Amino acid sequence: MMELEKLLLNRDKRAIARAITYAEDDEEKAREIIKKLYKRSGNAYVVGITGPPGVGKSTLTDKIVKKLAEEGKKIGIIAVDPTSPFTGGSILGDRIRMQDLTLYPNVYIRSMGTRGHLGGLSKGTYMAVAILDIAGMDYVFVETVGVGQSEVDIIKIADTVVMVLAPGLGDDIQAIKAGIMEIADIFVVNKSDREGADKTVLELNMMLDLDMPKEWRPPVVKAVAQEGKGINEVLEKIYFHKEYLISSGKLQEKRKNRIKMEITESVKNKLMKDVFKKIGDEEFDQKIQKIMAKEIDPYTVAEALYRQILERREECD
Repeated sequence: MMELEKLLLNRDKRAIARAITYAEDDEEKAREIIKKLYKRSGNAYVVGITGPPGVGKSTLTDKIVKKLAEEGKKIGIIAVDPTSPFTGGSILGDRIRMQDLTLYPNVYIRSMGTRGHLGGLSKGTYMAVAILDIAGMDYVFVETVGVGQSEVDIIKIADTVVMVLAPGLGDDIQAIKAGIMEIADIFVVNKSDREGADKTVLELNMMLDLDMPKEWRPPVVKAVAQEGKGINEVLEKIYFHKEYLISSGKLQEKRKNRIKMEITESVKNKLMKDVFKKIGDEEFDQKIQKIMAKEIDPYTVAEALYRQILERREECD
């Protein structure tokens, strides 16, 4: 572990890969690494790339990262792909689409399957971002799966959220009203060489004008990522938003909220592990059968388990 930690601080790609694998598998080793090296974190700027399926998130990420890499920045990418609910497998297509980024010595890219975790991210994403931060990355990009209206976990982890849209996706007005639209710091209308791009931009701006006044009004940028058009403008808006967050003190506020969320998630996970350690699979199945037979309700079972955990804690104290 000491050797792994040393290599991690030197941005060794194999060491980063192993540490993130520990995070994906929810092993205690990942937490131990982060605990020991946590003082080295807090320097990476986290950019979330999100939006519906098929809008070109991977292509946009690829082009933005290449620009940053050519400027000498150190970049980590977490590309989250959907996992099959039947086999548990994942295609990991995002990594395939950004394959040539692996040739850059200052870029590390990792695909992660959701493994059934909702919210557009993987369960191990939070720790993976922390590991890349500890490894000395200047920027960490997190590309979510193609998200729906309620899958907005990216706002909990990213400093800047880039919402990618494309013309011709159906009911534009409904899409604009969707939950994911409320989390964006920057809007990118990709594939803007298609018919309807100007209409999408106009509707976005109209909705933003109707919204309550904000200190930061999300800009709307047109891009054709496949051809490299609009990439400089997107990167410029990311820089502007970063400067705004720093000067207004909101970056510290965001990171404070992120720490609160990490603590809450960690406590929740530990409690869940305690619950299922306390009650075996067979006993749990019996309780479920009783609930199905209407002999008892789920809330009574949950309260009983909670009391058992509290009693166990008091005995330990």
